[in-house]
Amino acid sequence: MSAKAISEQTGKEFLYKHISTSATILNRFRYASVTAETDWDRLTQDHPWLLTERLVVKPDQLLKRRGKLGLVGINLDLQGVKEWLKGHLMKETTVGKAKGVLKNFLIEPFVPHTQENEVYVCIYADREGDFVLFHHEGGVEVGDVDAKAQKLMVGVDEKLSEDQVKEQLLTHVPSDVKETLASFIVGLFNLYEDLYFTYLEINPLVVTQDGVFVLDMAAKIDATADFICKAKWGDVEFPPPFGREAYPEEAYIADLDAKSGASLKLTLLNPRGRIWTMVAGGGASVVYSDTICDLGGVDELANYGEYSGAPSEQQTYDYAKTILSLMTREKHPEGKVLIIGGSIANFTNVAATFKGIVRAIKDYQGPLKEHEVSIFVRRGGPNYQEGLRVMGEVGKTTGIPIHVFGTETHMTAIVGMALGHRPIPNQPPMAAHTANFLLNASANSAATPASSRTASFSEAKTTNDVTPPKKSKAGLPPDSLHSILWPLKNVVTGDWKEAQASSGCSGAKATTLFSKQTKAIVWGMQTRAVQGMLDFDYVCSRDQPSVAAMVYPFTGDHKQKFYWGHKEILLPVYKNMDDAMKKHHEVDVLISFASLRSAFDSTMETMQYPQIHTIAIIAEGIPEAQTRKLIKIADEKGVTIIGPATVGGIKPGCFKIGNTGGMLDNILASKLYRPGSVAYVSRSGGMSNELNNIISRTTDGVYEGVAIGGDRYPGSTFMDHVLRYQDTPGIKMIVVLGEIGGTEEYKICQGIKEGRISKPVVCWCIGTCATMFASEVQFGHAGACANQASETAVAKNQALRDAGVFVPKSFDELGDVIKTVYDELVANGTIVPAQEVPPPTVPMDYSWARELGLIRKPASFMTSICDERGQELIYAGMSITEVFKEEMGIGGVLGLLWFQRRLPRYACQFIEMCLMVTADHGPAVSGAHNTIVCARAGKDLISSLTSGLLTIGDRFGGALDAAAKQFSKAFDSGMLPMEFVNKMKKDGKLIMGIGHRVKSINNPDMRVQILKDFVKQHFPSSQLLDYALDVEKITTSKKPNLILNVDGFIGVSFVDLLRTCGGFTRAEADEFVEIGALNGIFVLGRSMGFIGHYLDQKRLKQGLYRHPWDDISYVLPEHMSM
Repeated sequence: MSAKAISEQTGKEFLYKHISTSATILNRFRYASVTAETDWDRLTQDHPWLLTERLVVKPDQLLKRRGKLGLVGINLDLQGVKEWLKGHLMKETTVGKAKGVLKNFLIEPFVPHTQENEVYVCIYADREGDFVLFHHEGGVEVGDVDAKAQKLMVGVDEKLSEDQVKEQLLTHVPSDVKETLASFIVGLFNLYEDLYFTYLEINPLVVTQDGVFVLDMAAKIDATADFICKAKWGDVEFPPPFGREAYPEEAYIADLDAKSGASLKLTLLNPRGRIWTMVAGGGASVVYSDTICDLGGVDELANYGEYSGAPSEQQTYDYAKTILSLMTREKHPEGKVLIIGGSIANFTNVAATFKGIVRAIKDYQGPLKEHEVSIFVRRGGPNYQEGLRVMGEVGKTTGIPIHVFGTETHMTAIVGMALGHRPIPNQPPMAAHTANFLLNASANSAATPASSRTASFSEAKTTNDVTPPKKSKAGLPPDSLHSILWPLKNVVTGDWKEAQASSGCSGAKATTLFSKQTKAIVWGMQTRAVQGMLDFDYVCSRDQPSVAAMVYPFTGDHKQKFYWGHKEILLPVYKNMDDAMKKHHEVDVLISFASLRSAFDSTMETMQYPQIHTIAIIAEGIPEAQTRKLIKIADEKGVTIIGPATVGGIKPGCFKIGNTGGMLDNILASKLYRPGSVAYVSRSGGMSNELNNIISRTTDGVYEGVAIGGDRYPGSTFMDHVLRYQDTPGIKMIVVLGEIGGTEEYKICQGIKEGRISKPVVCWCIGTCATMFASEVQFGHAGACANQASETAVAKNQALRDAGVFVPKSFDELGDVIKTVYDELVANGTIVPAQEVPPPTVPMDYSWARELGLIRKPASFMTSICDERGQELIYAGMSITEVFKEEMGIGGVLGLLWFQRRLPRYACQFIEMCLMVTADHGPAVSGAHNTIVCARAGKDLISSLTSGLLTIGDRFGGALDAAAKQFSKAFDSGMLPMEFVNKMKKDGKLIMGIGHRVKSINNPDMRVQILKDFVKQHFPSSQLLDYALDVEKITTSKKPNLILNVDGFIGVSFVDLLRTCGGFTRAEADEFVEIGALNGIFVLGRSMGFIGHYLDQKRLKQGLYRHPWDDISYVLPEHMSM
């Protein structure tokens, strides 16, 4: 959501810190916060004025009318405040329907004043600008300020002046305080804009000749502007509405949401309730809550929440386990139900998200059975069949009753099943597989008109034969409609043309946004969405792709490969917008996948080009102030904006925006490849796909559909699109899915009343459950919040019904009403359904076919040590979390990655000791020397390290493997140590691992001694080492430096380790020696030293190395020297 309420303390802190005004603001920063945990001694040290001044105390928990409710203690000393708090702090209080505990209080200095000093000031946002309300009589008895107050509208991007304030707002204010008050109100308005407030009310504001006192304040800020205002806001805490506790689980999900590109929301309504929901989609989540409440489940509804925007398996798992944990804490005598619902997804891989839910169900299967939980699942979208299959399987394996349904079942039917209002089918019919579009459509499948046909199914019909507009219900005088529908002052009334003119739209907007020739530019590297658009184009028998180019500022100009049917094509990608526009004059649509941070700038840039008539903004979370600026510019230029926070829109047979309509299986199932006779407009993207499904099952299909987006101020409104549909001959009926919040639906009522809309309209506003909740609930969409009674879904549905709109009793009946209206239009000849013709087939992408398990292909290579594909890195079957939890160290990780074994603790320690003793042996050895020479030649780290590593072999460092092999072969063949030495001498071969240039029997290598002590103490057996030490006795008797060196020692000890630790068979141990595993110990260890030498040379800033002449013996042939 965007507009979030903040505490009075936070609001005043923002005001005191950041307001800029010549008016003197008194009592700045003089407030103290009190809770049950407050240390009063510390509080009075921090705020010494508490001890000397008269005080006011009041709860700071988003409560209005505290004075009238007797919740303000006035003109008390500190002891009086404490006494007053004894009767209020941590006490349960009922305010309206909400019951809650008073926990947070604010203490401020008492300001002696008269009623004449109190004024009322409020600023709130609207689509066209911001309203400033002022009334010269403020305070507890201010009454209906909408009716009383002076009101001034400041348009978007306009400034408020002191003269305006004095002339239009301060007409009843004494002249001696006018200057002070005007300066304060202008400063307040500038603060409101700069800090992205959406609502700011001060009542009362006490005005004296000395300055102003801000007594009581209520405010909301646009939480989506955090990336702009973070420096000024700091870390803002958003308190829950009064009557609802702030639960740690809500904060946990909010944190997950903040770290994710997906949307994850959770509000706990009644943790003891028996009905729990886990719904995909902001719109769908509201519909499910509505249906539960309609069927009498409001008191048992435990939570509201939604997950959407393609969350990962891990994110879905975290979300699901949070809900399962909450619902299995307290038993219910009737058991519990979990409704895992959702509309038909546009782009979310249903199977992938369900995997996370399935993991959570498996983890909680015991508590779920203990609490007698039944689960009801309904979902559609990409790969939903596999998701439903997996969900059904987990029900069978765990014994938890899980009932699974797909798109063949109405979206909310599972609610009736869960609550016992309708029977549960034993074997629900399953829809065709996701891959069905690989095959030619059969005679009875969804099909399409011939490719040459571009008209609607009913377009040939004359447009004169339309259903006349419905009259207002009998018994209502014509003007009574206004008293029912328009309690707000800014809702359109009066003559329709005047209303249209007053909207500020100076540029004429097109009635037809998309055609079969429409070309678009896509902003952002959204290859999946673009391929989906091209597949849609192909199945609609378009001559050319609808995407002309892409713009992506983070790479240079290049070409991107896509498929057009079976054929590969290249689409240009441009670094900047200007190049794309200049080279593609035919483009008139831009689809923006820019992030919430860059969407504003990129859209403003786009609107500089007159060729662009339509812009779709997909991003969610754009600050409202920025959206309103975009709307203003778009209106001036005649540009239609769809969004923000939308999936887009679709015109069957012509064009689709991005991921709208989902994958091809849903396109075909919903008959979106050819036009029907019904147009719809909704806020929700997921619900628009559900409307595609409902309309395709009850009518001849969709002519056009648009999801305007869930924000409070969408770029285009319901009415904008309804009027387009009214003026489009091929559209015979209109469907609107409205929503709680805002007043746009009333304009449809007005349009019908004045005859501007004559086609039959079916409408349902979701969010009817909101009036049943005791405390305010912010639904998934930012705009889904009623600020007054007229904005509730219940009020709007009644108003629409009274205006003659076809309004069902609930969302459950929406499809039935659509079918009834459609059948009537067919019966009277307005709609003549056309003959179906199969669409062209489109091959499935390889990656998606593999995801669905339809194909198999030999892998290019295999791996068995590591898997990075899941949410957590896996080393040889062990998660990285477990690796750290078990404190396995480098040795343990090496055991997993090299040997696929979890080695004993002593083995891990031995490996680490080997790495430590082989890490370096000075700069003189060949590997270190090479590294140093390279480093001094200016080469990079990798080049220098590689230069050193390339010297490792039998002569330097690489003797581990060779020593292990030689000693093992001799020992295993039963050869005595003396026989082994004599044989190697006879064969003229060196014994690998024997001999050192510096160390000897008299100057032992302490590295070997340290390792030897460890092996003797911890290894269960060291037969090969003992054999090598016997060989050493023989060789050192001939020459003292023919000792068992560190390479040889590690080599033979490692063979002992592999053979005796219990983790390997003899064959496996020998294989690791044979394939060179032991040399890896030296390579890994010595790499540390080589890197150290490289860094050392760079740190010492050593220049290019040149070997001195006097260290080179020049031996040339005699005839050359002469």
